[in-house]
Amino acid sequence: MGAVKLELRCPQNENGIIAADPEPDWSFEALVSELNSLELKLNSSSIFPIPFTKTESRGLSNVKKGPTAFVMRVSDDEMEDVEREGGVEEVYDRSLVAGSRFACDELYLSDSDDESNLHDQFHLMDKAGVAEGAFFELTHEHQLAVKEEVSTQISVLETDLVHERKKSTSAIVRVEKYIEARREMDRKLDIQYQRNIAEALDNHMTAVQRDHEHRSQIEERRIRNEAAFEEARKEKALQEEKLRQEKAKGEAKVRLELAAKKRAEEAKIAALEDERRAAKEAAEREAIGASTRDATEVAPKEATGHQIDASLGILNAQLNGSKTDGTKKAQSAGNILKSAESALKLEQGRLQKYKELDEKTQALGQSSNKDFHRHEQQFARRIRQISGTKENVRTKGNELIKIFNDPLCPQPINVAIFVKKVVSYFEVDQPSKVTYACGHVIVFVTSQVPYAMDLLLAELHRVCIYTVPKHIDYSKSAFKSKEDYYKMIGYREENGKIERTEDYLKRLACYMKLYAALVQTEADGVQNPHGLKEGWAWLARFLNALPANVYTAVALEVFLQVAGFALFRKYRSQFRKILKVISGNFLVALKAQAEKVKEPKLKQVIGNIQYYVEKNEFLQEPEGWRMQGSLLSGSMVPELDYPDSYHHPSNYSGSYRYSSYY
Repeated sequence: MGAVKLELRCPQNENGIIAADPEPDWSFEALVSELNSLELKLNSSSIFPIPFTKTESRGLSNVKKGPTAFVMRVSDDEMEDVEREGGVEEVYDRSLVAGSRFACDELYLSDSDDESNLHDQFHLMDKAGVAEGAFFELTHEHQLAVKEEVSTQISVLETDLVHERKKSTSAIVRVEKYIEARREMDRKLDIQYQRNIAEALDNHMTAVQRDHEHRSQIEERRIRNEAAFEEARKEKALQEEKLRQEKAKGEAKVRLELAAKKRAEEAKIAALEDERRAAKEAAEREAIGASTRDATEVAPKEATGHQIDASLGILNAQLNGSKTDGTKKAQSAGNILKSAESALKLEQGRLQKYKELDEKTQALGQSSNKDFHRHEQQFARRIRQISGTKENVRTKGNELIKIFNDPLCPQPINVAIFVKKVVSYFEVDQPSKVTYACGHVIVFVTSQVPYAMDLLLAELHRVCIYTVPKHIDYSKSAFKSKEDYYKMIGYREENGKIERTEDYLKRLACYMKLYAALVQTEADGVQNPHGLKEGWAWLARFLNALPANVYTAVALEVFLQVAGFALFRKYRSQFRKILKVISGNFLVALKAQAEKVKEPKLKQVIGNIQYYVEKNEFLQEPEGWRMQGSLLSGSMVPELDYPDSYHHPSNYSGSYRYSSYY
């Protein structure tokens, strides 16, 4: 078996001197004695005892400096013997004892086949001198001091590190607590904010609901009031109808009784009655002739302002009750027709022309087998396409003239179709710009077909008596019933029932809007046969002859709103004077009438007229009065070489001029 090599490495070796443990408790002599004892035990345990020879002196002068350790070598045979004898345990115990006295790094056991290793000798350090021992002690003390200082600094650093860790931990804990507190605060603020939003939303919804309920209550109250008013009106009408029927029955009974009495005396007084009737007819003819000679026209002339002032003086006197002799004679016999004599004559002449046209168209229709329905559609389509632009007015006017000149349809039939389609188109309310534009188209067409203007006015007089102007008072002796009277002034009958007054007033306003737009239309190059002069005459005749009621009030309101602006531009201060007459006389009479009849519509019209006069609404240009891209109705522009007109060719270059009268 090979030899077992046991190596014991010590931490330090200076020239063969084994460094002592950092904390030794024995002397140098004790160490040498221990080594000798160990050598003896090793020799005695070996089968072939080899003396421990010392090759080098233990003198300190020959000590080699360096970290070499001493080596103990034991052969395998010796190890077996030692194991048998228990020597290994003793050696091992001694090595532990020695380890407690001096530190060795490692213990190696190695096998070696070299037999020469059995003869290797262990070298122990020689004895050192006193100086080297002192030096060794100082070195050892220095090492202990350094070790203690290092240990102290390490302890201080560890203490500081612990404190810093504690501070960091405390800071982290505080930060976490702060973050948690902020989160809690944010959560509370969010909850509070959501609560505030919910409360605000709830308050808003409550307010909205309350407002809706309030409006609903107002609307319900209004509906109930209207229903109650309508019920009261129906009840009143029913009572009046019952009273009228009872009165009629009583009157019929009285008439029968009187007739029975008179039949007995009829033969006796027949001659006297004939003479009396003849005398009465003669008196009426004389009164009509005198009124025709004495009645004067109160409309101002175009000549001077002096004549306009004179006519306004007559107008004021008449509205205050001082009528002219002709007016008194015309109404002396209890005439229910309220109108100026001149207006009635004009109306009669226009209606006569309309009658003649109607007869002529009927004759043409009977003699011809042609169907003129296509022409009616063409006229209706062109009229519906009229809009408030200059180019549109010119285009539609030319198209209508082209239809008038169609040889396939006689011109009288075209004229009749034209006037009926225009008037029927304005049975319902149209936008203001369309109404003004239609006035321009009518003026353009009538400039090419002159007699069409009188026929159009006749159609307007037929559907609306206030375009004359005239009014018919109700009289039981003149009309069999109220329905007959309503039909006479223009009410329509539908399904055997007379239409509502509200519907009639709406249609009356539409017709008056068309008439007022027609009379205020003026353009150079085209003569309007029924222009502002006739509009002023209409206003004077209206205020002279017509009474103040809801029908006349609506007609006057619409006329002022549509034509008042142009009348003021034409007559200036004279128009202001006539507005004073309206405010001081007509409105006063209208308010007195409103207190009697309690008509809501009448109060509204009174307020509108009063607002128009007091706020000088006639100074403001009405909406739609000025056509886009057009100067037809008297817009102020620099004058050029020649004024444009409706009948000029389309390639003519010019513009309209406005000549104002002051």
